[in-house]
Amino acid sequence: MLLQRVARACVRVDGRDVGAIGAGLLVFLGIERGDTVDDARWFAQRTAELRIFADAEGRMNRSVEESGGAVLVVSQFTLAASTRRGRRPSFDAAEDPGRAEALYGDFVDALRHRGVPTATGTFRAMMEVELVNDGPVTILLDPKEAAGA
Repeated sequence: MLLQRVARACVRVDGRDVGAIGAGLLVFLGIERGDTVDDARWFAQRTAELRIFADAEGRMNRSVEESGGAVLVVSQFTLAASTRRGRRPSFDAAEDPGRAEALYGDFVDALRHRGVPTATGTFRAMMEVELVNDGPVTILLDPKEAAGA
């Protein structure tokens, strides 16, 4: 999962806006084979609580929840790409689309359950993502962190 702190972000499908936020986080979410509902909930908790927003002293010491920000979640199976061999990425690690969509929904639901305003793209659609990166601050959350590896 890739998080970007943004001043604003939106996603379009077929030329129309389907999701947009002001200040907050743009999340590119890739679901891999073996990911579970518990992983989706862990990533949602981590997304909501990660302290990457400025406090009164300007230090990164507040979460998206504490700062009153929102989250825009965009599915991105290409995050599961392996480029170790050849010149064409392999997507063998990406989860089956049906199962991936369910886990994507679990992630979004977990954020909303916490009260975090959450917008989404459209699963399996060709999307145009527009953002203004704030900082820039970009964080890659390693799935191995969820398992405690």
